[in-house]
Amino acid sequence: MKKVIKIVLMVLAIVAVGGIIGVFTLGPRLVEESVNSFVTAQAPSVATEVESLHERLFIADLHADSLLWGRNLLERADYGHVDVPRLIEANVALQVFSVFTKVPRARSYDRTEADSDLVTWFTLIQRWPLASWSSLTERALYQARQLADAAERSGGRLTLIRSVADLKRHLQRRDRDSNVTAGILAIEGLHAIEANLENLDLLYRAGYRMIGLTHHFDNAVAGSAHGVEKGGLTELGKQAVARMEALSIIVDLAHASPQAIEETLDIATRPVVVSHTGVAATCPGPRNLTDQQVQRIAETGGVIGIGYFEAAICGLEPDDFAKAVRHIVDLVGIDHVGLGSDFDGAVRTKFDVTGLPYITESLLEAGFTDQEIEQIMGGNVLRLLDELLPRDG
Repeated sequence: MKKVIKIVLMVLAIVAVGGIIGVFTLGPRLVEESVNSFVTAQAPSVATEVESLHERLFIADLHADSLLWGRNLLERADYGHVDVPRLIEANVALQVFSVFTKVPRARSYDRTEADSDLVTWFTLIQRWPLASWSSLTERALYQARQLADAAERSGGRLTLIRSVADLKRHLQRRDRDSNVTAGILAIEGLHAIEANLENLDLLYRAGYRMIGLTHHFDNAVAGSAHGVEKGGLTELGKQAVARMEALSIIVDLAHASPQAIEETLDIATRPVVVSHTGVAATCPGPRNLTDQQVQRIAETGGVIGIGYFEAAICGLEPDDFAKAVRHIVDLVGIDHVGLGSDFDGAVRTKFDVTGLPYITESLLEAGFTDQEIEQIMGGNVLRLLDELLPRDG
């Protein structure tokens, strides 16, 4: 009997160890496969003229959350939406990589409490540095290092953009070789500074060049469109906007409450972005922009990134995306709209990044000219970055 008990205990120990190893190795993948899905894995089949146009575009996307999931972005994956090989295949010249530092367990577009956090789980099972287990700022710094490390290991396929000088060098390289792409670091929510304005400078030095005021919950800086209070800018928030502008960090109003959007626009002296959103005129929803908000953002010279996910465009088809773009263009002109996919942001889409030719096709079918499509697909973002990034640094 003692021998049997000993064998049973050994088996249970092996199962337990195997379970722990499985959590650490397969946990992030299983989660991502369930939340970052897409409908079709087939390569886009578009007309020759669409393919030709797509191949000569400068394509820039304002928002993807790929850094959270622990994938090696230099290797092609068959799940998730974005990695470097797929970006290059899709002819994406520039991808904004945004990071999560805190995400409540029970999220609602209408009302989300800030009293829980799923990212802590990721810090543990992906073996992030000990300091990141409890510090939101450290989580942002760690993910910045991850992207910088990927760029360094990429053999030139991925460049990290921190300045206009970096951007111009990347453009020159793209003229010679289209098999390269670039990334810009962004953050979802200024809770990442932990209510300490000095941490903005720390994040700037780490390479962050775009930061959203809020994510799914109210924070010490501003109210969220999905928060409890949904208030405006706090005094710290007003100081943070001013400091971001002084540092040449782009202010992102995605997920901000209506009051926070209005109060930010009241004090902004530079163009702002809404990195991933929809418009209420074509898709009503708590985070989608009203016509008045679109007009005020355009007045700053800003750009609005339209997402491909259902909450943004009330569908998953490229035509749904084109309808939102058409509304913005008819309202404020061609200069203020771009791509804001929200790829890898716990969303379901029609396609992964390699499906972008479908977007080009939908814009052509919606009656946009080649020149207008060039602006929508990346030209407007390129203009904005040339204006807002630090010149060198």
